[in-house]
Amino acid sequence: MTSTVLNRFHRSVQKLDRVFIAIALIIVVLAIFVPAQVTSSLGFTLKNLVLVSPFLLLSIGIAAYAQASGADNLIAKAFQGRLSAMIVVASLFGAFSPFCSCGVIPLIAALLSMGVPVSAVMSFWLASPLMDPSMFILTLGTLGLHFAIAKTLATVAIGLLGGFGTLALMNSGIATAAFSNPLREGAGNGGCGGSRVRNPKPVVWKFWPEAERRQKFWQGAGKNAWFLGKWLALAFLLESLMLVYVPNAWIQTIAGDGSVLSIVGAAFVGIPAYLNGYAALPLVAGLVDQGMAPGAGMAFLLAGGATSIPAMIAVFALARRPVFLAYLGFAFIGSVTAGLAYSMLF
Repeated sequence: MTSTVLNRFHRSVQKLDRVFIAIALIIVVLAIFVPAQVTSSLGFTLKNLVLVSPFLLLSIGIAAYAQASGADNLIAKAFQGRLSAMIVVASLFGAFSPFCSCGVIPLIAALLSMGVPVSAVMSFWLASPLMDPSMFILTLGTLGLHFAIAKTLATVAIGLLGGFGTLALMNSGIATAAFSNPLREGAGNGGCGGSRVRNPKPVVWKFWPEAERRQKFWQGAGKNAWFLGKWLALAFLLESLMLVYVPNAWIQTIAGDGSVLSIVGAAFVGIPAYLNGYAALPLVAGLVDQGMAPGAGMAFLLAGGATSIPAMIAVFALARRPVFLAYLGFAFIGSVTAGLAYSMLF
């Protein structure tokens, strides 16, 4: 009897949203230990959600439109033509495609199983999780136009670094066998998730006359609204606590001078500390307000986006070790370089 009740409780907990649980636990802990902070943190969270809501609604609409129109099927066009042009186009497309670091895995598996050169795939693989239209809009709303443009340019640059860097490694004879056969045994071919690459469908830009696509738009909008809203709510809640309990002097000492050491440190911290691309934006904005160098914030977002623990696990499960290490190396070097460049320019 007891085991049956526990099993039912366990299944019920599994169905709950982990982000929602985290928000609820934070509020409960605050209510027990610091009751006065509950009202302050909830007010801060609500206020910032309202302020960012225009950017949030725009990003939701863009993502839903891409799904309803089938614009994400254009991915196949990024991998046609000469290899050098393919790398450039893949980097650009990766920076504007609506795929996260884990969601892009089936597409990568499909591309590699189809024999697309690993250098071109690497450029897309690196650029894709770092920026997309929704991310650009929310970056604009939280960190400003300069930062949003700089992060977009850095994303493309990291994709180019990975693509041409992989090509150079192969031409030099380093780990040629692994790069020629990059997928692990049993990694599969992307399954149904890679169908948009293997069998691309035409894009219907004016999707609204079709009832099925209209339904897909509203379903996508609702799903994106819940996804983005919950992560931003958690981020603003954490930011409210960070502003109260993390001394400004700590931030300024660790990452406030924009030095090479502070930017490298921010990139390293981004690997385990990165929660989600959208949740990281308000946190970095709060850290910058407290004294973090913008270049360190840039390195944190870029390194975390490409090398967060969930992303690394997905890449490690799919690719052979030399490819995995190359992915991490290009992501880290590109992130630190972009952070240093942003510090020098701004």
